[in-house]
Amino acid sequence: PEDTVTSSFASFIHAARPEHLSSTVRHRSKRMILDSIGVGLVGSTTRVFDIALRYCRLYSSVAVSSVYGKPGVKLSPTLAAFTNGVATHSMDFDDTWHPATHPSGAILPALLAASQMLPPCTKPNGLDFLLAFNVGLEVQGRLMHFSTEAHDIPKRFHPPSVVGTLGSAAATAKLLSLSSAQCGHALGIAASLAGAPMANAATQAKPLHVGNATRLGLEAALLAARGMEANPLILDDIPGCSGFSAFYSVYQPKPLPAPSEHHEFLLEKQDIAFKRFPAHLGMHWVVDAALSVRNLFINYAGSFCPSLIRTIMLKIPVSKYINRPFPSSEHQARHSFQFNACAALLDGEVGLGSFSESSIHRQELRELLDKVVVEHPEDNVANFDKMYGEVALLLHSGDVLTGKCDTFYGHWRKPLSKESLLKKFRSNASHVLPEEKIEAIITLVDNLEELADSSQL
Repeated sequence: PEDTVTSSFASFIHAARPEHLSSTVRHRSKRMILDSIGVGLVGSTTRVFDIALRYCRLYSSVAVSSVYGKPGVKLSPTLAAFTNGVATHSMDFDDTWHPATHPSGAILPALLAASQMLPPCTKPNGLDFLLAFNVGLEVQGRLMHFSTEAHDIPKRFHPPSVVGTLGSAAATAKLLSLSSAQCGHALGIAASLAGAPMANAATQAKPLHVGNATRLGLEAALLAARGMEANPLILDDIPGCSGFSAFYSVYQPKPLPAPSEHHEFLLEKQDIAFKRFPAHLGMHWVVDAALSVRNLFINYAGSFCPSLIRTIMLKIPVSKYINRPFPSSEHQARHSFQFNACAALLDGEVGLGSFSESSIHRQELRELLDKVVVEHPEDNVANFDKMYGEVALLLHSGDVLTGKCDTFYGHWRKPLSKESLLKKFRSNASHVLPEEKIEAIITLVDNLEELADSSQL
C-alpha cells in the first residue's frame, strides 16, 4: 500500500542518510551510547545478569557476539543482544526519554551484536552505526507520540518492551541495509513480539523487558531479511483490527516524513535524562528534594538526628508500582519513593551500595520508613515532564522543614555536564574493565564517525 503510516516509517528507515543527522543529534546520541555501555558494564555484575547469561549459554550456536563485562565469552547475536539488554536494565540505571521509555538499551545491544555478526567485508562503519542508532531512536519517539497515554508514567505495558522492540527492528534493519519493503515487514514482525506488563516492575523479570526488546527486534529484522512478511498496515489505525494500536487506549498515528536536508530528528527537540544513581526515574525527584531538606535539617539541628523527626511527608504523583512503603528486595527498593527519600535523608546520598541487602534492611532506615506519610497533590501528575517531588520533615518541636525538586540534575531540562557523564561512565566501567580499556571506549565513542569498523566497539 502507498501513502500509509506504516509505509512512511519503512521509507524513512530505508532512506535515512548520515547527512540527515545534525551536530546536536550526533552529540546527544553519542552521550547516550557511552552512558548505555557503562550501565551495561556495571549491570554485568548483577545476579539477574548472571541468570540470563547462564540461560543463554545452554544453547550451542554460532558464538560471534561479545557479552558485557565477560572477556572471552561470546554468544549468538540474538542471545548476546538479549544478555546485554538485561545487563543494561538490571539496575534501572539506563537513560529515559519523554514520552517515557528507556531508548538506548532497547537498540544498542542489537547493533553491537549485529556489527560482530556481519562478514568482514560488510562491516558497518561508525557513521553507519550512529545513523542506525538514531533511526531506532526516531522510530521509538514517533510511535510514543501516537498516544497521549504514552506521555504519562505507564500503567499497562512497560514502554521499552513495546516501542523498544520496534526501535530495535528499525535500527537493525537500517544497519543491515534492508529494502523499504523489508523494513516495513521488520516492524510488523516486531509488533507480534512486543509487549510486557507493568506488574513485573520491581522484580528480576523487569530487565528481561529490555533484553527481549533488543533481541526480538534484531530477530524481526533478520527474519524480514530472509523473506518473512507481516501486515503492511501494522502501524495504521484500522477499525475493528488492532495492530500496534493494541498497546494503547488512545491511538492516532501519523506518517513519518521522508528524511530530507531539513529533517529534524526528535532527539534534536527532546534531550535524554541520564540517571545519577540506579533507580526508577521518579526516584530522582524525591532524592534531590530529600537532600535539600536534609541540608536544612543539619543547619537547624547541627547534625542529622532522626529522633527529632515526628513525620516525613512525601508529596508525590499517583503511581502504584513506585509507591512501596516497605520494600524487601533491591528491585522493590529501586521502585520505592519512600525508600529512596529515607536513604537520601539517612546517608546524604543514594548510590550503588544503597540497594544492597544490608542497606535495605538497616534498623535505622526501617525506623525512618515508619515515619513516612504520602500525599498526592492534584497538581503533581504522573508525567516525567511535569511532576515534582517534595519532602517535608515535621519535627517534634512543631517546626516544619521542606525540600522540593521540580527538575533534578540529569533531567533533559537540566542535562548532566560532560564531566558528570564521564565520571558516571568511568565509575560504572571500572567494575569490570581496566583503565586503559575504559579510556579507549571513551575515545572510540567520541570519534565514532571516523571509526572504520563499528564492531571494534
